[in-house]
Amino acid sequence: MDNTDKYIGMMLDNRYEILEKVGEGGMAVVYKARCHRLNRFVAVKILREEFSKDDEFRRRFHAESQAVAMLSHPNIVAVYDVNRSNGIEYLVMELIDGITLKQYISRKGKLNWREALHFTTQIVRALSHAHSRGIIHRDIKPQNIMLLRDGSVKVADFGIARFAASQNTLTQEALGSVHYISPEQAKGGHVDARSDIYSAGVVLYEMLTSRLPFEGDSAVSVAIQHINSMPLTPREIDPSIPAGLEEITMKAMNPDLAKRYASADDMLRDLEEFRKNPDTIFSATGDSGYVEPEEEPTKQIPQIYSGSIIRQRETQAEQEVQTARESSVRTRPRRDRSFGMIIAVIAIFVFVGGLIFFLWGVVKPILYPETEKITVPDLIGETYDSVMSKKDTEYIDFEFELSDEVIYDDNPAGTIVDQKPDGGRSANIGDTITLYVSKGTKALTMDNYENMEYRSVEIELQKLGISAANIRYEYENNEAIVKDYVIRTIPAAGEGLGTDEIVTLYVSLGPTVEKVIMPDLMNRTEAEAQDLLTSKKLVLGGITGVESQEYEKGRIANQSILPGTEIDEGTQVFLQVSLGVPETEPTTEAPTTEAPTEPTQTSTEPTGETGTLEKMIWINLPTDREEVRVTVKVDGIIAYDQVVSTSHSSIPVHITGNNTRVWVDIYFDEKLEQAEEVMLSE
Repeated sequence: MDNTDKYIGMMLDNRYEILEKVGEGGMAVVYKARCHRLNRFVAVKILREEFSKDDEFRRRFHAESQAVAMLSHPNIVAVYDVNRSNGIEYLVMELIDGITLKQYISRKGKLNWREALHFTTQIVRALSHAHSRGIIHRDIKPQNIMLLRDGSVKVADFGIARFAASQNTLTQEALGSVHYISPEQAKGGHVDARSDIYSAGVVLYEMLTSRLPFEGDSAVSVAIQHINSMPLTPREIDPSIPAGLEEITMKAMNPDLAKRYASADDMLRDLEEFRKNPDTIFSATGDSGYVEPEEEPTKQIPQIYSGSIIRQRETQAEQEVQTARESSVRTRPRRDRSFGMIIAVIAIFVFVGGLIFFLWGVVKPILYPETEKITVPDLIGETYDSVMSKKDTEYIDFEFELSDEVIYDDNPAGTIVDQKPDGGRSANIGDTITLYVSKGTKALTMDNYENMEYRSVEIELQKLGISAANIRYEYENNEAIVKDYVIRTIPAAGEGLGTDEIVTLYVSLGPTVEKVIMPDLMNRTEAEAQDLLTSKKLVLGGITGVESQEYEKGRIANQSILPGTEIDEGTQVFLQVSLGVPETEPTTEAPTTEAPTEPTQTSTEPTGETGTLEKMIWINLPTDREEVRVTVKVDGIIAYDQVVSTSHSSIPVHITGNNTRVWVDIYFDEKLEQAEEVMLSE
């Protein structure tokens, strides 16, 4: 545990105890914490100090929090709470027990294509959900993808997620890792959902090949390659990779936005089709459809720039061509030998071409007779029952399969809202069309939120579609429900709930507490003071002794709450009892008849290590607030840290140390109020 981190050990909002740092990003640091109200571990993301005073960064941090809180998907890290405590901006997230996809690739190297397909499908599902709500991740990379023990994936760190309508350029801020950046991001151009698809394609490329598509000596060099260069295709690196999966990878990474996947749903559709049939070839020729840039491909583009202008040298390929030309002039073979080689090459090509023609035109039709191609009907908008009624007439050439996916939307129940393959595509007679049917408008039911913390309930309701403006609060005392937890709701648990309906949460103020007046205990005996406290239903918190010239020995010399103060029943009261006037030792003169002895020298300096020493100190509390966080540090180590009611005029704090003198710092709400040297005693 990093005890040098000032947040370690801190309690945010008297709820989240910071335990250890688990990660950090450009804007924030992530800590593991314990939620003491729900008794679970969570991740707390705290905005960096250098940004917390910047209004723009704070605005972005809250925009991120609100955006991510809108998302609810099994492949996206969940957000539980968003808050600010003593100037600290933070949000509370699901704590993931796993490793990053980058760590997994580093350990395992190249992944099996089935495993890469499994992970990519989950990543694209997460993007589909986010994009459907207008949120772009902008920083998809293996470092931001968490891999759980069960093989599931969660996309994390929407650290620069924005609504699609809010655009930024690369010149304004560093967006994502340059190895996964899309060409439009590298240019500082318009960024939309297709930028996330490009980055997801690079992640898939890395999983399949254990290599990045572009490498360079600098970030600028790599960024330029994303714009101007073409990488090796996955099958050039590993021919065992299926052609269909290579097509998906290269289409996702296509620098031409018009030829890249238009949406995550489109990419997901191809991934699903390939999963069902790994022999699938999406293009007629079987190539990837990747658009070559105008320049020759290079593996590294040197960084030659002045200010914002980047000048590229002649490409490596042009230099190699020139070298080859010069070499051919110096070492040109005899003409007769070259002529013979040309004839031999032509003969080989003629033979191979004839063989291919024979196999393709004669043998293939015999072994693999072609199936007649027909057009898939567009069934979206029709009802499932009407399609099935035409199964033996209009749709006799197809089989139908009903998806078990539960879909709620505004269409009437039974309406076909999607199909695979899409209408208008070519298919074989006898192919199966999977139909996705609406269940109608979702009939929400009010869950049982009794005894749940009210802010957690608010987040759950917003995930169901209930806006914050439609959530009302009523507060009342309750003997059984802890303060700030929900007693009951309207509508009640189990009742129907509309998304535009007003929801009322009845929140507990805790048990009903009677008020009493603090009695005057000064100059009373301990027994009298105890009897008075008991009669007022107050609790004696402790008694310590103090030397006093004003009060007789055994009489109360100080009380922690001023007489006449209105306080709650059950409040603890601390007392000091007089030890009387300190006695002084009588002094006697040494007999003058004795010879003087050698004086013994004594030191007034502390003796250092003397065992455990202690002292009780009293701290006067401020009167300008109802409660205050009191922190006491002894020689820099926290000895006391509690939020206390200022109905106590003062509180006792027991401090210990190994030296006779210690330095005590007293803080009110994290602001240094007093610093002094204190003498301890055995």
